[in-house]
Amino acid sequence: QVQLVESGGGLVQPGGSLRLSCAASGSISSINAMGWYRQAPGKQRELVAVLSSGTSTRYGGSVKGRFTISRDNTKNTVYLQMNSLSPEDTADYYCNAVVTSAGTNEYYWGKGTRITVSS
Repeated sequence: QVQLVESGGGLVQPGGSLRLSCAASGSISSINAMGWYRQAPGKQRELVAVLSSGTSTRYGGSVKGRFTISRDNTKNTVYLQMNSLSPEDTADYYCNAVVTSAGTNEYYWGKGTRITVSS
């Protein structure tokens, strides 16, 4: 089992920055990848950024060049640095962890943190 707790959401003006944190606990050594997804009102959940084992990263097209995912293994925490935010980035942001066991992927989710980009 893996538990994920997000923090860092809130209200920010267009053009501003925020950093999200996701603290993992539980079976941390079994995590293969961690990342962030978001879901805007009336839309499907979409990939924001994923950090796989090692240093492999992948970003959603709309955030490339603006968002950066990173991790601190000493704190079991993954971060999402978000710059040049726009109203289109308004959404609930969810932390995700993937655990592979016996050839099967298990997906864990945090409860989410809301980001509102508005003047």
